[in-house]
Amino acid sequence: MKKGIHPPYGPARVVCACGNTFETGSTKKELRVEICSRCHPFFTGVRRTVEARGRAERFKKKYGL
Repeated sequence: MKKGIHPPYGPARVVCACGNTFETGSTKKELRVEICSRCHPFFTGVRRTVEARGRAERFKKKYGL
């Protein structure tokens, strides 16, 4: 690797929306994520519903079909 062209790589703190924090390596000092291994359904085994609705549901609600 050439010297002087790469950003500095060091420890970074990752903060999840659920409140979990952990250390990793990155070129940034702090990373914010929406979901991590502590709250992801695949790792926890708990199924949760996602509050997103698609176009079809909005159409049905709008036109009462």
